[in-house]
Amino acid sequence: MRRALFPIVVPAAFALALSGCRNDMHHQAKIKPFRESKFFADGASARALPEGTVARGFLREDAALARGQGPDGKFVERIPVPLTRALLARGQERFNIFCSPCHGRTGEGQGMIVQRGFKRPSSFHVERLRAERAGYFFDVITNGFGQMSGYAMQVTPEDRWAVVAWIRTLQASQHMPGDFLEREDRERLDK
Repeated sequence: MRRALFPIVVPAAFALALSGCRNDMHHQAKIKPFRESKFFADGASARALPEGTVARGFLREDAALARGQGPDGKFVERIPVPLTRALLARGQERFNIFCSPCHGRTGEGQGMIVQRGFKRPSSFHVERLRAERAGYFFDVITNGFGQMSGYAMQVTPEDRWAVVAWIRTLQASQHMPGDFLEREDRERLDK
């Protein structure tokens, strides 16, 4: 007789235990934000955030570092972080992950996406972009431009500056003045 009741009693006890907690949690009193409510005298369900409230980790006091803009609101000329080997390595890594599918690893605009038929982005080596301010590149990475979407959610501000530093490195690699090199290096390059 015991064995016959086992398949009925165990599932019934399990169902009874689950049904008891489901109703209390599912039907609890709650107020959805920005909906009408009787909780506050003005009928709102939530209070406005106090002026100056900033989400944790998002205080961006330095406009040059956070937005690529100087005090005048124009794009900054120079990268506002120290240029180090580690920064360039990080910039190359982030560039290869996020930018090279369209721009290619050399910045010529011949990435894999372009080779598969998508619109070609401008080369970083054209005169207009070589003369552009560093803050411009930061802004484009942040907000996007043309068919390029912004990468603010995927790439941190620090990494965006690292990418800008790498773009400048790519530009310099293609347009370095000849007198910058040692004589032996110039001779090897000319061969």
